[in-house]
Amino acid sequence: MSSHRQYEEMNPKNIKIESSWKKVLTEEFSKDYFQDLAYELDQEKENGHTIYPPTDKIFHAFDRTPFDKTKAVIIGQDPYHNPGQAMGLCFSVPKTVKRPPSLLNIYKEINRDLGYEIPSHGDISPWADEGVLLLNAMLTVRENDPGSHRKIGWQKFTDAVISKISQEKKNVVFILWGNFAKGKKALIDESQHLVLESGHPSPFAVKLFRENGHFSLSNEYLIKNGIDPIQWKLEDDSVEQLALNFSS
Repeated sequence: MSSHRQYEEMNPKNIKIESSWKKVLTEEFSKDYFQDLAYELDQEKENGHTIYPPTDKIFHAFDRTPFDKTKAVIIGQDPYHNPGQAMGLCFSVPKTVKRPPSLLNIYKEINRDLGYEIPSHGDISPWADEGVLLLNAMLTVRENDPGSHRKIGWQKFTDAVISKISQEKKNVVFILWGNFAKGKKALIDESQHLVLESGHPSPFAVKLFRENGHFSLSNEYLIKNGIDPIQWKLEDDSVEQLALNFSS
């Protein structure tokens, strides 16, 4: 449906994304399904729906973690759907937002696995700067409607992203938490990469997530293959910021 009107930011000629990713994904941006996806988002906005994350954060995961520097991939489902939460990085929220339960369970596993203190905030964007692609399978969601953009084309796009990483890079760690993420395993060449699987960190499945050791296992694999390990430790906030987070 290439004749559909697209909002400007999603037009293939106008998409703003980190340069190494743009080179890898230019062909995807020009495909009909992606143009249809842009049209669907345009229609949602015309119908008065609020979409998360903000337009300038839709490709935030790619902007923070260039293709050339990607050494690990964590796969989430769709962005947080409540106001102020989504920032374009799976599992991450701004520092002024209370830590979601799944993220707190991730922190607890890092504490058990590596001994790092649990941060008072939920901003894991420093991991993105370390080379961890924090990829949601759906890059947008309608406010207060989880899973609302599951069928508009994002999964075709992010499946292509996962496939590109698998085909064009070596020795990347793919971290798959929960059945949805595990479903992406078929896209990954396990002879070239490490795939780590466990239950989801959600409180409903955390028993199958605990003690997975994925953070230390990731670094052991990277070091073994001559790649700098990931610094999973996150700096904590001031006492004043801590009080703000818990009052929110």
